[in-house]
Amino acid sequence: MKASIGTPPVDIYGVADTGSNLVWTQCVPCDDCFNQTYPKFDPQKSCTYSEISCHSEKCHEWDQVHCSPQNSCNYISGYVSGGSQGVLAKEKASITSTSRQAVSFDIVFGCSHNSNLIYDGHETGIIGLGSGPLSFVSQIGSKRFSYCLLPFGTESTNPSITSKISFGNGSEVVGDGVVSTPFVDRDSGHGYYVTLEGISVGEIYVPFNSSGKVSKGNMLIDSGSPALSLPPDFYDRLKVEVMKQISIDPIKNDTLLGTRLCYGTQITNENGPILTVHFEGADVELKPIQTFNRPIKRFEYYCFGITNIGSEDNEFSDGTGVYGNYVQANFLIGYDLETRMVSFKPTDCTKL
Repeated sequence: MKASIGTPPVDIYGVADTGSNLVWTQCVPCDDCFNQTYPKFDPQKSCTYSEISCHSEKCHEWDQVHCSPQNSCNYISGYVSGGSQGVLAKEKASITSTSRQAVSFDIVFGCSHNSNLIYDGHETGIIGLGSGPLSFVSQIGSKRFSYCLLPFGTESTNPSITSKISFGNGSEVVGDGVVSTPFVDRDSGHGYYVTLEGISVGEIYVPFNSSGKVSKGNMLIDSGSPALSLPPDFYDRLKVEVMKQISIDPIKNDTLLGTRLCYGTQITNENGPILTVHFEGADVELKPIQTFNRPIKRFEYYCFGITNIGSEDNEFSDGTGVYGNYVQANFLIGYDLETRMVSFKPTDCTKL
């Protein structure tokens, strides 16, 4: 997601992440950082930059901070694949409105001087879209936002099309075909946790738990994770049913693929099943374009984009699943922080 910070403004490109809450970007000097294509933000070149004092309330809205001898508010933010460290600071941020005007806000962000995430390209950091006090959504005072993600791989076939995200009035997801499910609070933070009851493969219903009982908020909707990751028992039962309904033989004993379910032929609406995800009060229908993708460009492998949380680097050992971005593609997905609902509307995101 593109935003600008500083005076004069500098573009930053953060991973739009509903699974986390801090906005941060790599800053000069960067002691240990991932490669990024765009220049790093240099706080000394911005006249609106100011570090937050350790004594301010804002500093302690983040749970992992410590004071430096100079009284600056040093933060740490951890993710599944690494982390970021730096100082919390105030800055002017702006995004473009529908009338093409830049709208600016004062925000607290992390100026990262040390980050070991595995990025290598356009990303400069992360834009946290959770519901915590320091998330981008909370800081700009938006009670709702929505986005429409392109199917995996679109950017390599047509680089001129981008995914869209919008905030505030006009970003509501309404109209024909919209389904909505409530999100629930969990102790572990300010994410969007929803309740998944089961998934149908074609007409066959596979329950989340063999016992039929599920705990509320058993799935985190996470735009910053790729796959839909499920607890091992549920994943195994689902995979068996998917294999039954695809008449082609899967690829076997390939060391590169490990335990993933992959085929040597593209899985399409003709030869692959539709999966219906049954959230509480909302059935979301996934076509093969959302459930099978080609993970390695140089091989004709088409792999099931749903994985086992046991096999992923995952922080959820308690059986919480993650609803990642592959299966969110081609839906307009809206988050309403007042009604506490997430809404899904099937949409061709390449046409928005």
